Amino acid sequence: MTNYPQILFTLISTVFITTCSIGQNGNSYNSYDPSEKSTSQKFDEVMDDIQRYYVDPVDGKSLTETAIIAMLEKLDPHSTYIPAEELNEAQMSINGSFVGIGVRFQIIKDTVNVVATIPGGPSEKLGVMPGDKIVMVNGSSIAGIGIKNNDVRTKLMGDLGTKVKIEVKRKNSNKNLEFTITRDKIPVYSVDAHYMIDKEIGYIKLNSFSRTTVEEVQNALMELKAKGMKSLIFDLQGNGGGLLDAAHRLADEFLSGDKLIVYSEGRAQPRSNLKAGKKGIFEDGKLIILTDEYSASASEILSGAIQDWDRGLIIGRRTFGKGLVQRPMPLSDGSEIRLTIARYYTPTGRFIQKPYDDPEKYKKDLTQRFLNGEFVHADSIKMPDSLKFKTLKTKRLVYGGGGIMPDFFVPLDTSETSDYFSELVQGGHLNTFPFQYVNENRADLKKKYPTFEEFNSNFKMDESFINSFFDYVKKEDSKLEFNQKEYEISQNLIKLRLKANIAQDMWGTKELFQVYNESNEILLKAIQVLKNKEFETIKLDK
Repeated sequence: MTNYPQILFTLISTVFITTCSIGQNGNSYNSYDPSEKSTSQKFDEVMDDIQRYYVDPVDGKSLTETAIIAMLEKLDPHSTYIPAEELNEAQMSINGSFVGIGVRFQIIKDTVNVVATIPGGPSEKLGVMPGDKIVMVNGSSIAGIGIKNNDVRTKLMGDLGTKVKIEVKRKNSNKNLEFTITRDKIPVYSVDAHYMIDKEIGYIKLNSFSRTTVEEVQNALMELKAKGMKSLIFDLQGNGGGLLDAAHRLADEFLSGDKLIVYSEGRAQPRSNLKAGKKGIFEDGKLIILTDEYSASASEILSGAIQDWDRGLIIGRRTFGKGLVQRPMPLSDGSEIRLTIARYYTPTGRFIQKPYDDPEKYKKDLTQRFLNGEFVHADSIKMPDSLKFKTLKTKRLVYGGGGIMPDFFVPLDTSETSDYFSELVQGGHLNTFPFQYVNENRADLKKKYPTFEEFNSNFKMDESFINSFFDYVKKEDSKLEFNQKEYEISQNLIKLRLKANIAQDMWGTKELFQVYNESNEILLKAIQVLKNKEFETIKLDK
């Protein structure tokens, strides 16, 4: 593998992109003007005057943080400030782990319910089970007090090796069960699902680019290849980004030789090239990457490299358009700013960052795309000639300046959506009812469907099941009235969501996606492109 000693981990996401600087011993600041010191002196003077003379008492910390946020917002949409108390949570998905007790939970009826325990985690080892209700933490009641998700995380997460005592109420048990759990490192997986769609087509769903991503994807690729995979559909829908290092190394699994994958440069940052450098696991074979308007940053680096080198096809909708690089800069109180230091470019030289000179317009970009009809009609996307580029092998037309344009556009299908369906989703009923149903019928379901495959093929939602769902909704939300007309429009989506969530509560996220992907129109288009030989009509580099 090519060695890049100057390049450390770089973090890229829809909300922020973070990079460890090149040449941290001073090169990053070679354009700093010492005369600007007077600016910071002025800020200190203003803060001193406020704290000394303002008519009312002031919170200096709050004022300072407000000023920092305002300063960063003046620069660009992705330079950001993270308070010390939020930093650990902000880094969880990037680190690929967190320290906790290893449960997935849902708050239902003001009670913390264990949906699943993490395999091999401390809770599973001690016998905590799905369906348990956590009612006490360290001697304090957490039931019926209006507890929120963040409050639960605060109570259950902590330092590695520390202990937390919980009491759970278990179905058919007369008294609460007590567990003293030693907090441990809990993995956060970036691969949500991988499985064979048929005998030759493999599928991988990636939710982020973290420190464990490459190893996770490598394991998935080897498993799928062992099962006969010849074509791969790599799903980046909704993937907001992560580490640049992960995007670089992941692209290297698909690109041969020493091909350029991405480069970056900025005012105080010299150009830095990241290239392929090792034999990848899937350098041959048909490759399709799925994208949508929420695929951003690291997702766009991977997609852009694959498209620019004519290695595979992009199917879906135009990506977010995020091409700025940030560096994490720790502050003295444990907080952090993530400051834009460079722009990144795809191998053809495309800068895919969308314009951000108007902050309000930038925030509303996706809404405006929808209103413009872009999610439904490909010809609604207008890109200037100045942003046209040619791919490096076959000279196909591609675009910069606003995300990655797909090779095959797939419109957003809204034919089965309705206000009633949206209210069921927003109310959480499509999640909480399956959990309750599984919790009450787990043993019978496992007996009837010993495997997911049997469940997926044979589970049917009869009239009794649907009626029990609507009885549950009526009981939980008396203001949400049943709408027969809108139910008929959305019934397939409603049933699919219910079935997918039952599968997740019984088995896991992989099984959820296997059910839910039955309505994934972008994935269905990719399967069609592979099976009806449309893939071959785009004469890619061999």
